[in-house]
Amino acid sequence: MDKRQSIASAGVEASTALRPQDRLASRWADTEKQCFDAGAAYLAAVDQFDGITTPAARSAFDRATALLHDASSAVDRFYEAHRDTLEQSSAQFAATPRLVQDALAEADAARSTVDEQFAGYPSLRQAWRELDSATTQLQADQRDPLRAREHAALVRDRAAALRAAVNSAPGRLQEARTALASVRTRIEAVRTRSEGIAPAFSSLLREFNAKSSADLSRNERSSARHIEQADEDLSAARSALDAGNPEHALDLVTQARQHLSDAEQLVDAVTDRVRLLRAVKADPKQTENKVRFKLRDAQQLAVNRGLVAEWGSVLDAQLARIDRASTALSGTHPDYWSYLQDLDTISDFIAGVIDRMRTSH
Repeated sequence: MDKRQSIASAGVEASTALRPQDRLASRWADTEKQCFDAGAAYLAAVDQFDGITTPAARSAFDRATALLHDASSAVDRFYEAHRDTLEQSSAQFAATPRLVQDALAEADAARSTVDEQFAGYPSLRQAWRELDSATTQLQADQRDPLRAREHAALVRDRAAALRAAVNSAPGRLQEARTALASVRTRIEAVRTRSEGIAPAFSSLLREFNAKSSADLSRNERSSARHIEQADEDLSAARSALDAGNPEHALDLVTQARQHLSDAEQLVDAVTDRVRLLRAVKADPKQTENKVRFKLRDAQQLAVNRGLVAEWGSVLDAQLARIDRASTALSGTHPDYWSYLQDLDTISDFIAGVIDRMRTSH
């Protein structure tokens, strides 16, 4: 019984360390107590009746033997009920020290692949620091099987990340050169596009109500500033590349591209506004009719779902809002922009009502 009990107990210990959620220890407690009680009964019989063959002695030994047999059977039943968990946990527990050593060896091997000429690259320094941190954690927790296995996996991941950084390092130089040339070309293209802001804004002021372009009055200046900042980033990137730091150059190129994207959005906001307002001016009713059609659909949905009492007056009020927006189009330079914004707000509100009606049943 002692050997079977030891094997089961070791499996429970391993399971508790590696898979505490299985709670085998609490299930094993009763069986383990039964074993201890049987062993204690046998030792008591030996202590009291060793070498004695009286009926009392035979009774004590028979009772102890029966308890040992029952305890052995209980151990066997427990082991069979949890065999997979116990054997898997024991195997994993036993393999943990080797797992730790293999992970540490993998970390050392990854570090050895770093070429001195690329060691200063930010990506390599970062990957090296993260690997060092994971290795330190593993060494600190290697006596805790569960945490050791978790940290060993992390070390392997970080070692792979360092190897990936090592493999990509030689190509950074050409990548940075290509990126600089691309951004240089894009700066010129965006600068050319930005020249269209002034005439487009003038068209807005000349053709439409001043309120239709008030929010765009600073776009030309802001766009020029973004282009200037992109130029500055590009110069700094070129300096970084010349100094042998292509990764910093690429970071600066990313900043430059963001500035150029911002500049393009500012340009497009003005030129798109001109096209949009001209389209509305040519046919003011087109957008309005779309909103009216959406309103009719919403009203029909309310009727079909028996929701007129709840939503009818709300939807009727939107018809009045549409009429007011349309009436506001008056004067020599009607405020088409406010007209569109009002209609968009009404359309969004109607869409919200439609969604609520569809989910109410």
